[in-house]
Parts: sequence; structure tokens; C-alpha cells
Amino acid sequence: EVLLVESGGGLVQPGGSLRLSCVGSGFQFSNYEMKWARQAPGQGLEWVSRISTDGTKTTYLPSVNGRFTISRDNAKNTVYLQMNSLKTEDTAVYYCAVPYSGYTVRGQGTQVTVSS
Repeated sequence: EVLLVESGGGLVQPGGSLRLSCVGSGFQFSNYEMKWARQAPGQGLEWVSRISTDGTKTTYLPSVNGRFTISRDNAKNTVYLQMNSLKTEDTAVYYCAVPYSGYTVRGQGTQVTVSS
């Protein structure tokens, strides 16, 4: 069974930082591109970032480019999302995801709340 477990969310003030982690199991982690997505209250799912299998290629949603950094450690089956200079509009549930066998599998998500 493919399983993704996110952690690291929380409450932070505007301008603060958080680092999200996602551990994958049940699949050969190093063979798959990994993604982060988010969903704000009342909004649809928004793709935030993606990273290639070896970590050398990354892409970002324009609104987070320069503030967020995606990375991965294939030895630990873990993908990270470092979020700096957080804004209130970054408030959402953040999910990691993997395209697997024609489906996109997501974790349960971790809540990020940016508020003063």
C-alpha cells in the first residue's frame, strides 16, 4: 500500500518559517517525482511545487517562488517543503503527493496557519 505521511505544520506569524516533511512508504520512493499541493478553506486544490526523482529539477507556483524550497532525501524516503516569509494567504492544508500507477496518491495533509 502506498502511504504518504506529512508533518511539520502549525501556527506561525506572517514572515515566519515552517518546514514540512513527508515520508513515503509502499513504493520505490527514489523512482518517483514528488509534489506538494495545498487547499485553502473553500478553495480547490492548488499545486505548489514538484521535484524530480534525483532532486535536480524543481518547479514552483509563481506565488511561492523564491519563498518556498522543495527538496528530497531518497535515503530517508522523505520530501521536504521549506517555507519562508510566510503570508496569510499561505494558510491551507498542505499535502504531499505522488503520481503512482495512473493515480495521484496524497497523504492526509498537515495544517499550516499563518496569522498574527
